[in-house]
Amino acid sequence: MINGYFKHLIENLEQIQKDFDNYQNQYFPKRSPEFFCLELNGEAGELANLEKKIWKGKTVSIEHIADEAADTFIALLNYANSRKINLALAVANKLQIIEQKRIALQQKGEDY
Repeated sequence: MINGYFKHLIENLEQIQKDFDNYQNQYFPKRSPEFFCLELNGEAGELANLEKKIWKGKTVSIEHIADEAADTFIALLNYANSRKINLALAVANKLQIIEQKRIALQQKGEDY
């Protein structure tokens, strides 16, 4: 069971995913999981390109970064919904694994 620290996050993510699925189904054409996977990678690539520009010393507005981050999140929701993946459950499971590893490393005096 996920600890209380993440409980609120998980509950909210589940509702966000459901609400977004309803919105997507109401206003946009049905697309395949493969389409959404490609869209997700494209959006993540655009976000990465902005970070590369920053790394090279160029100025990029936080609004532009936020816009690309939002596009990436939307694409992830679309992909998860098209594959019938409960992101809240998947995140909760992954956080449990991460927390177990973090605790094991901490007991050895190591950082995660």
